[in-house]
Amino acid sequence: MLSLEENKVAELIRNVLPKEIEITKVEFLGPDITVYTKKPEEFYKQDTYVSKIAGVLKKRVNIRADKTVLMEIGQARKEILSLIPEDAQVSTIIFDAYFSEVIIEALKPGLVIGKGGSTTKAIIDKTKWTPNILRAPMMKSKLLPQIRKEYYGDGKDRKQFLKEVSKEIYAPKRSNKEWVRACFFGGFREVGRSCILFETANSKVMLDCGINAAVTDEPYPLLETISYPLSEISAVIVSHAHLDHSGFVPYLFKAGYRGPVYCTAATRDVMYALQKDYMDVILKEGKIPPYSEKDINEMLKHVITREYGEVTDVSPDIRITLYNAAHILGSSSVHIHVGDGLHNMVYSGDIKFGFTRLFNPPEINYPRVESLIIESTYGGEQAPMPKRQDAEMELINTINKVVERGGNVLIPVFAVGRSQEVMLVLEHYYKAGQLKAKTVYIDGLIKEINAIHTAYPESLRETVQKRILTNNSPFSCELFREVESRDERESLVAQKGNIFLATSGMMTGGPSVEYFTRMAQDEKSAILFVGWQGEGSLGRKLQNGTKVMALVDATDSKLKKININMEVCTVEGFSGHCDRSQLLAYIRNLSSPPRKIIVNHGEGEGAVDFAKFVSSKYRINSSAPKNLECVRLH
Repeated sequence: MLSLEENKVAELIRNVLPKEIEITKVEFLGPDITVYTKKPEEFYKQDTYVSKIAGVLKKRVNIRADKTVLMEIGQARKEILSLIPEDAQVSTIIFDAYFSEVIIEALKPGLVIGKGGSTTKAIIDKTKWTPNILRAPMMKSKLLPQIRKEYYGDGKDRKQFLKEVSKEIYAPKRSNKEWVRACFFGGFREVGRSCILFETANSKVMLDCGINAAVTDEPYPLLETISYPLSEISAVIVSHAHLDHSGFVPYLFKAGYRGPVYCTAATRDVMYALQKDYMDVILKEGKIPPYSEKDINEMLKHVITREYGEVTDVSPDIRITLYNAAHILGSSSVHIHVGDGLHNMVYSGDIKFGFTRLFNPPEINYPRVESLIIESTYGGEQAPMPKRQDAEMELINTINKVVERGGNVLIPVFAVGRSQEVMLVLEHYYKAGQLKAKTVYIDGLIKEINAIHTAYPESLRETVQKRILTNNSPFSCELFREVESRDERESLVAQKGNIFLATSGMMTGGPSVEYFTRMAQDEKSAILFVGWQGEGSLGRKLQNGTKVMALVDATDSKLKKININMEVCTVEGFSGHCDRSQLLAYIRNLSSPPRKIIVNHGEGEGAVDFAKFVSSKYRINSSAPKNLECVRLH
């Protein structure tokens, strides 16, 4: 049964549209409104109808055919294939009768759409099925088809889930009190396990729920201190897929949460891949993971994807908009709007307000910002990051020096972000004839993540996007070769003169640790860090000068004392985070200057010092609270 608010919306839609369109039903599915009609083609002949409804309601409106007019599936498949040019290279067609939708995956989705949407309109006109067009990855992927099959696989259950979400969104307000606060359960005065609860008198929304893979004593958010069931949370918003922001989300479903998880489509796919990989690594180490594959799949079924800039209601009084954060593929800063202008907050997530080869700059134009929660990974007083050109030359010169003396170079990288950024740099100098190494071996989850990047070229910098769309992906360059098996690692290390890009980036597990144990005693070889090394991680210990370690030997799986003779290098400038000057520039350039700034995602005194510096420089009330503190925002 529709709520009073839903009935008002349905009546409004019917009043806006002419009767001859034959509206049969209006459904509220999650944050979206779906209008069913016996003549869906009329909406494309007169495209002002959809914009008129959306303009009035300020919500995404989906037009679908009433199931009574849908063409039979077998006949519809033949019709669709006859309409789409063969050059589109369609790989998958899935019909979902519950949504009157046909999912079409193609290598060239532009040809499925057609000039001015001509092919899409023809499909709707002839079959009445509405196409949902997905881009197939340019590289072979095992995970992406699995993710999409799981996500689109059960239309009946998904529709029921979305109906339940809409009940939460349209529920009457329980209180007329006007207050807003944020409570912190991880990621404050530390880097890792980011987790924030944003609360009003009517809603509870969780921003990120990550893990800290670099520590063993307190790796997870302090959720046990929450005084109410997790089922009372209205929504979870994931800013990006790195495990320190998304790694603990499946646990919420293990603990009984069944609400929505909002993020971009790219974040959904990468998050799933990283969580599965994390669980596999934990199991291989003989430990018990905090959740199972069943919990990851349950999470996936509850994801609702949003585009950048798309305004979305997530509860009776909270509306969110995701914006490009330029950190990794699909990463977002989250703008939260409470009530009718009661309060506006931006949660930066992890941001990069500086040049990268992979992404366009982050968004700084927000309608209103009263409060800002900003990361401060490199916000302390440490030296500023070098100019990007200088950093690239240092990277190449360091590699060439090691290769020329007959050593190997190990570059531990995060599967998402740093690996792709470094690959672009290496490929550029290789093609310019300035890289001495002839082969770069990639190991771990990197290949799968590269494939996911090619499915979302519109999220990448224009130059990279064009290369992918013209079948010239930098990730497919002959310089790069995937390591096929663990057995191959030993022979490759013995060859010398090779570069290894291997996960994990902080050496908390994965192939980077295995390469390290094989190479550590070779004084001609080097390990080269290009990203953040968390406190307590093996990577941080090496940076701090540790010369002897007890590690599991890769050759016989026994614990041995290993002397570290290899050179340990760090090249700054490739991080997906900002240094202090970039953070200050980000704050300074926001179109709406905040009145309150809360600093997170920075280690201890560095976060406190950055907050003090911002207060003195900009005269903005700034603080760096601790975990388990709450701050009233309004």
